[in-house]
Amino acid sequence: MSSANGPGAASSGPRGPQLPQFPWDSLAPHKATAAAHPDGIVDLSVGTPVDPVPENLRQALRSVSEVPGYPATHGTAALREAAAESMRRRYGVDDVEPDAVLPTIGSKELVAWLPTLAGVRPGDVVAIPELAYPTYEVGAKIAGAEVVRLAPGEPPPDGTALLWLNSPSNPTGRVLDAGQLAAQVRAAQDAGAVVASDECYLALGWDADPVSVLHPSVGVPRTGLLAVHSLSKSSNLAGYRAGFVTGDPDLVARLLELRKHAGMIVPRPVQEAVTAALRDDEHVAVQRERYAERRAALRPALEAAGFRIEHSQAGLYLWATRGEDAWRTVEWLAQRGILAAPGTFYGPEGGAHVRIALTATDERIAAAVKRL
Repeated sequence: MSSANGPGAASSGPRGPQLPQFPWDSLAPHKATAAAHPDGIVDLSVGTPVDPVPENLRQALRSVSEVPGYPATHGTAALREAAAESMRRRYGVDDVEPDAVLPTIGSKELVAWLPTLAGVRPGDVVAIPELAYPTYEVGAKIAGAEVVRLAPGEPPPDGTALLWLNSPSNPTGRVLDAGQLAAQVRAAQDAGAVVASDECYLALGWDADPVSVLHPSVGVPRTGLLAVHSLSKSSNLAGYRAGFVTGDPDLVARLLELRKHAGMIVPRPVQEAVTAALRDDEHVAVQRERYAERRAALRPALEAAGFRIEHSQAGLYLWATRGEDAWRTVEWLAQRGILAAPGTFYGPEGGAHVRIALTATDERIAAAVKRL
């Protein structure tokens, strides 16, 4: 177990929280190197969707564009029912109550503000994975909490206020099975922690079948337990800022009350698009197949170029290493017009890895394969 507090933190102001530098700012010189390639850059450093928003979702967005009133923070009844039904249909979670669904302005907003909304206070402990999405740490620091990083399977310390789980993992693509999820949740509940499971890559299992922390096979009490979902990846809705959280009905109700006061409301047209997306599995399957094909092209090309791919059982990324410092690998790729993210963005244990995203067009993936 290690603390995430340390050198490299940047202040947002004399009275503000001490936040780390925004990681992708440090990629600027390598991005310039990659952009100088005669055939242009292949940017595999971020998980931004590049494929079109499905037409039925765009139509749903347009269909309520004339509605003038304030939207409901809790979302429409239709949205909540669609979310509950999608959890049953897609992930085998058959006991989600619609009232225990709360739409969010994308998942990053919730990740950043959940510690504060959940009552985490200065000096409390927020536990995050050893290698983790950077906003887990940022959200904890906004609340003034101490951050500890946990190795896989390591229990949180007593008194932990909030534990983040992430399966499939960003950045590694590691998948926790039902038994591993149950052990982590029980240990956190024994420590008195709220547990938040970031499940935004749940629809993208490749070499393993991810399960929701709410799945019956996990078999843990719902008290203090949340599952966070995003439509950015599965439905190409990153630009719409569309997600939802569900789980413990009492905890969701507390979050709802706070979000009402704070004006954290998903716009009404986006709510309609979310509802349409949650009712339609066909576009999710189409997008999944696109990513599968890109993964099938890129992974062997990387391996042939001397990379070892670790974990990467699911999700949108390949966790790759050449057995050298991550920044050296970033530079090696940039000289070939390919931009990747160093593993150090996600924690000290990522110092010999890079995260390579599948979120580029077929043409750009083909260009990367050729260059490798």
